[in-house]
Amino acid sequence: MALLQFEGVGIAAIAACIPQKVINNYEYADHFPKEMVREVVDKVGIFERRFVDEKTCSSDLCFAAAEKLIADNNVDKSEIDLLIFISQTPDFRMPATAIILQERLQLSNSCVAFDISLGCSAFIYGLSVAFSMMQNANIRKALILDGETRSKVYNPKDRTTAFLFGDGGAAALIERNAKYGKSYFSLNSDGSREGLIKIDGGGYRNMSSVETLKERVVDEHGNVRSMENGYMQGGDVFNFVIREIPRDVKRLLEYSGEDIAAMDYYLFHQANNFMNDYLIKKLKIEKSKVPSTISKYGNTSSVSLPLTLTSELCGKLSGHHKLFLSAFGVGLSWATAIIEVDNCKVSEIVEI
Repeated sequence: MALLQFEGVGIAAIAACIPQKVINNYEYADHFPKEMVREVVDKVGIFERRFVDEKTCSSDLCFAAAEKLIADNNVDKSEIDLLIFISQTPDFRMPATAIILQERLQLSNSCVAFDISLGCSAFIYGLSVAFSMMQNANIRKALILDGETRSKVYNPKDRTTAFLFGDGGAAALIERNAKYGKSYFSLNSDGSREGLIKIDGGGYRNMSSVETLKERVVDEHGNVRSMENGYMQGGDVFNFVIREIPRDVKRLLEYSGEDIAAMDYYLFHQANNFMNDYLIKKLKIEKSKVPSTISKYGNTSSVSLPLTLTSELCGKLSGHHKLFLSAFGVGLSWATAIIEVDNCKVSEIVEI
């Protein structure tokens, strides 16, 4: 079982960046009747999102977040020995975007830099990788950069996804210090459900072509997308979440010996209000301890956890706190973690 435990490693600081362009979901109705739009928006609870322009990439959002974090915390760049870039919307097929950001941030050539492409659970996976590598004393500080431009992935003519996804980027500084105490991770995957959230074309199985780029009506409801647009079987994903996530939470609590009621804050992947409300009730946790950004940023995939932390917990993490993290989605992949933070420095959100 992928149950992991670490000690003395934690998030020292965090920052986030969002695009300036605000999408009002009620007005995002060029292809659909306004009555239908209102019904969908009210159901999912996503009223605004942020979209990048055509030339802005995930790396640009992450770069701005990293520069803010480094400046606010007087970080010595020469001490950053590890850079992990998390995204499924990288700059290029190759090279890895982490390498580009290593140069752009003017980090040392001895800095380890690589990408993680996983989707919604990837921030927790990235933390587990960084925490693991920092068991080696030669890794002094690590930088996790997590960015997504999902507005470039989904077709606005497909109402099953058109109102859900937004863009954002985040940067987290990881350090070693005994004050962080113990952290626990549960990491899971189920490739038998790979077709529930997917882009069929544009990779190396179905390479880009006239056919993969052609828009088609894909169902009896008149939804339109190409093979290079993302799609999601929302009902099946919801059934998966309500079954597997409570099980995984129970498994991690048994492994760690922690009491779920003892957590200071609970950070869930920001998929939609209906799903998270179900988990809150099922796990019997205090809703006041569950920060949410669904209404103003939508589903930003892997960025949703660090963006929510930055947006909603700025000024609230002085002293020692236990955080409960849960994320789930494309893959299908899901992860749960319990981490401790101590005087975590949260920067104000940057807009570009």
